Amino acid sequence: MNISDATDAYKLIVDKLQGWLEAGIGMLPNLAVAIVVLILFVFIGKLVRKAVKKLLEKTTKNRTIINLLETVVGVLVVGLGILFALQILQLDDTVTSILAGAGIIGLAIGFAFQDIASNFISGIMLSVRHPFGIGDIIETNGFYGTVQKLNLRNTILKTPQGQIVYIPNKSVFDSPLQNFTKKNERRIDLSCGVSYGDDLEKARTLAIRAVEKLESIDQSRGIEFFYNEFGDSSINFVVRFWVNFRTNPDYWRAQSDAIMAIKKEFDENGIDIPFPIRTLDFGIKGGEKLSSMLASKGRNGSDN
Repeated sequence: MNISDATDAYKLIVDKLQGWLEAGIGMLPNLAVAIVVLILFVFIGKLVRKAVKKLLEKTTKNRTIINLLETVVGVLVVGLGILFALQILQLDDTVTSILAGAGIIGLAIGFAFQDIASNFISGIMLSVRHPFGIGDIIETNGFYGTVQKLNLRNTILKTPQGQIVYIPNKSVFDSPLQNFTKKNERRIDLSCGVSYGDDLEKARTLAIRAVEKLESIDQSRGIEFFYNEFGDSSINFVVRFWVNFRTNPDYWRAQSDAIMAIKKEFDENGIDIPFPIRTLDFGIKGGEKLSSMLASKGRNGSDN
């Protein structure tokens, strides 16, 4: 490389740097305005976040959803401020590239994580509609238990046996759901039977009287008694009554107390609760009594 080429390269670099410097100085007013706009949008974003938080707290108690939506709204406001700042700096091509890239990336993410997105949206809808809360006892998708947590992907239940079940929010949102504690009441349907030889009116009176004595039942709802079946060894009936229900032991305890009370009342008044009886036939062809079979073996043994 000769001296002339080096001089030309030096002049080219100096001219380039000088052009950038002049362009930078010319953009200083726009840069100042862009910074002010960005700071203004950051301030607006904080105000919007507070407003969204207050609004969501009136519709849901799920802190995870509140924090997430609050953050998303804040980021969107700041992102809008960045786009305005780039336009002020006359970087329209950059803004166009950013929007195009965001669209492509969003489309790719949507296809790749559609299950995550659907669970996320379902979680938001469950929080807004609030069909259940933390501590409620529900049954959905074949699982029964107490709601432990609702996060962005799963509804977490604890079964009465102590297992933790993670159910995708989309499955919970799309499937039938029973909430047993929404109204803090539950009906117990208790089935039993009496023998064909017993007085059915008497049995009915005794069963209702036994349940009426329980402290755990809701006396205002009344007690229902219905005979519903001619069974193999009994005439079957069902006793229906309501209990105040907040936890599973409320239901189990009332059901257990009712069983013991009815059994005790029947025993004290001569009402039988039949149970299946089996007749065992002995011998090669059957129909031979055990006593006859033993006696026959005894005779054969003495003859020998």
